[in-house]
Amino acid sequence: MLKTLANAVLFQCGWFACVLGGDSVWLLVGLAVLGIHLLWVSSWARDGRLILSVTALGTLLDTLLRTLGVFQFTEPGPLIPVWLILLWALLATTLRHCLAWSARPWWRAAVLGAVGGPLSYYAGSQLAGVQFGFSVAPTMIALALLWALVFVGLHRLAR
Repeated sequence: MLKTLANAVLFQCGWFACVLGGDSVWLLVGLAVLGIHLLWVSSWARDGRLILSVTALGTLLDTLLRTLGVFQFTEPGPLIPVWLILLWALLATTLRHCLAWSARPWWRAAVLGAVGGPLSYYAGSQLAGVQFGFSVAPTMIALALLWALVFVGLHRLAR
């Protein structure tokens, strides 16, 4: 129970550090959260492959959304910013721990993804200066539908 709570608190600390700090020294907080997770909450042997897989898939997904004009970042380049890549790694640390309750039945993951995914992007847009390329309502609806699928898929990957 203590490690589950620690996982949730660590994730939130990492989320705020990445979103508010952007590609700055604050990324070290996110990396520290990842390190604490691997040293205390879990281990590289248990979660390492999942973290790498989710980070790669999330980076590809958000880069595609950037390419399609859904997200507009101040940072130049074809890929998403490093802070957002790190957020995907941090999200992966929650799938077998503080968010494990949402894996079954599958509809829990779909509902959490449909609500939490768009809200996280919206909060990030307000705090990190990310712009949406389209109006907010259609973007949130599209992200809700996408994240309902993505979160179910992430939980399947975590199994």
